[in-house]
Amino acid sequence: RVSYSIRDHERNVKRNVTKTFVLPRQESDADSSITTTTQESSEIQAFLVSPSTERQAILREVSDTNGGGKKRYVEVWRNSQLEASLEVTKRHGQFHTDEYFKSFSFTPSETALVYTAEANPETTEALEDDPYPKFRFIPHFGEQMYTKKRPTLFVFRWRPSDEAMHQTRVTKQDISLAALSLDQLPNVPVVFGQATFVSETRLYATGYEQTADGKLLGIKGCYNRPTSIWELVIPGDSSTTDLTTLCNSVKIDIPGRSSRSPRVLFDKDRTPRTLFWLSNVTGGAHASTVSLHSRDLKGGSGDKVVVDVVYDPGAQDFPGLYTEYNLGSSPFLQHDGGTYIVVQSLWRSRPTVILIDVEDGTVVDGTPLLEGQPLYSWNLLATDGFGSVVCSRSTPTSPPEVVLLTATRGKFAGAPRVIDKPVLSPKVKEALGRLSVTIIPIPDRYPAETIVIRSKEAVERTPVCVTMPHGGPHASSVTAFTPSVVAYALEGFTVSLPNYTGSMGFGEKYIQKLLGKCGELDVGDCIASVERLTELGISELGRQVVQGGSHGGFLAAHLIGQYPNVFSAAVMRNPVISAGELCGSDITDWPYREFGLPFEPGTHVTPDSFTTLYAASPIAYIELVKTPVLLLVGEDDLRVPPTQGKGYYHALKGRERVVEMLTFPKETHPIDGVEAARVSFEAARDWFRAFTN
Repeated sequence: RVSYSIRDHERNVKRNVTKTFVLPRQESDADSSITTTTQESSEIQAFLVSPSTERQAILREVSDTNGGGKKRYVEVWRNSQLEASLEVTKRHGQFHTDEYFKSFSFTPSETALVYTAEANPETTEALEDDPYPKFRFIPHFGEQMYTKKRPTLFVFRWRPSDEAMHQTRVTKQDISLAALSLDQLPNVPVVFGQATFVSETRLYATGYEQTADGKLLGIKGCYNRPTSIWELVIPGDSSTTDLTTLCNSVKIDIPGRSSRSPRVLFDKDRTPRTLFWLSNVTGGAHASTVSLHSRDLKGGSGDKVVVDVVYDPGAQDFPGLYTEYNLGSSPFLQHDGGTYIVVQSLWRSRPTVILIDVEDGTVVDGTPLLEGQPLYSWNLLATDGFGSVVCSRSTPTSPPEVVLLTATRGKFAGAPRVIDKPVLSPKVKEALGRLSVTIIPIPDRYPAETIVIRSKEAVERTPVCVTMPHGGPHASSVTAFTPSVVAYALEGFTVSLPNYTGSMGFGEKYIQKLLGKCGELDVGDCIASVERLTELGISELGRQVVQGGSHGGFLAAHLIGQYPNVFSAAVMRNPVISAGELCGSDITDWPYREFGLPFEPGTHVTPDSFTTLYAASPIAYIELVKTPVLLLVGEDDLRVPPTQGKGYYHALKGRERVVEMLTFPKETHPIDGVEAARVSFEAARDWFRAFTN
């Protein structure tokens, strides 16, 4: 089952379509697969198939036609019959199905499952002497996660009918739902997510801790938070009182590491064999090189690091792991006597699929870039646990297609089998075919390089070049299809996507190298990319514009301040303009960590730290700015408060510079609502055209 997200501009909504592919195991042509397409129901919040494939679990949320709110249900289906169902509306709030907190796991017997939901607010009665529970401050998890304050694990149990031939629906008396709580509270408040059963009474989960000053630092895009893997043990008698089960707990404490994403490898008889998880350095850069860890659940070899950080790789060597936030829901392949973990990871400017031998940590690039092959960007979707892997792949000029890979002896054998292709009109297909993509290294600034998208055809005049530095700063521009990027090339622009020092995918050395040099090293790499394309004749001076969001907006503002005669126009989405004024951000540690200042709980801006942050910020160059600026500001941005963009607008306006600003109510940091994203692109395109000939 593959889900597709579609932007419906007529209805101004994002819609999901699910395609189900039934594939034969033997080698055969793509035509032998069976495909069905369905509109994905907005009621279904999560769907899970049990290990035996006999059961399916659903978290469902439906509109309450009487009260106008939402009703929530947990359902378990056995084959085509509803085996157990319970309305949980009054038991807790919304289901948590995001990548940070989602739990959805069966016990080995398939008679219980765990999921994550928002606990109900505590009442006056529950808090005894507290008369103000409604107004008591409780921290939330920040940008796009502000509704998450009390994530809680719930265990849903049911007693199936013993009459296998006469399946009947389980009665309410044979169903229970209990919230999990620790029998001994830790010194630091912790909430749990990402739980997975390893036995009938034992789970592993990710624990998110508050800082000592009572904060929950924003976790969206941040890999350095105080998180750990915890073992939770439910007593055999369930010790259930007041609908809460008290658990014994053990924290897998690895000092200095932020751990997450527990995954359990089972033997064929469903005996738990090994626990795996990911970790990054706690503190420091908000994203860094990932380590893969394991624990022998049979008590043999203990804990070990399967894949460690790579500090300074060679240009062609494995650069280290740069995975998504989580491992895949089922990341294992067991075949030919070996066991492998499959991950999607950055390899310089290109995401690829990597196979990791769980015994010795050997890493193989399963989808390497071959000579003459397009610059495919790979996205891991699922595995069958044996030898088949489903991925999507795309290039900057070709939309994603779904492919099937087959593993043999720790690598993928044969050509990828395409099982679904996008349907393009002849006009669009022809237009995309007229574009080329190259990766161009920046001389004397290793490992900086830029992805360039431009027309293959000869033109009378060199096209305007749009330099688009990514945000983060520890993120990457990649060789994937991004409609809002390729649209500029289709409109006649050349697009340059620089990966400056500090970008992911090049080795830990270069992430650490940027710390304390933001506004200098990254800006230098970006202007060097402009100069390099000019030297190569790909672009020319006087026909340069720049666009960026977040830290990319920070860089755009720096570029037009430090190099006021280079760019004819600039567009910035929710830019960081004055790093010393980010106390309202959900990641208050960011300016300190990235600009080389110490940070610990209780840290606040001082005159000295403000002086340092001001000097490293675009606002320090406000008097030099001559470039016309368009600002795009999300009114509900918790990552970079709207005051940053608005303050820049008024500072430019007060100096009689050319500046405009569009504000988007209810939009957060990405400004990715259907209408807002379309308007943002169209406004930016028109702005560039207005100030270039």
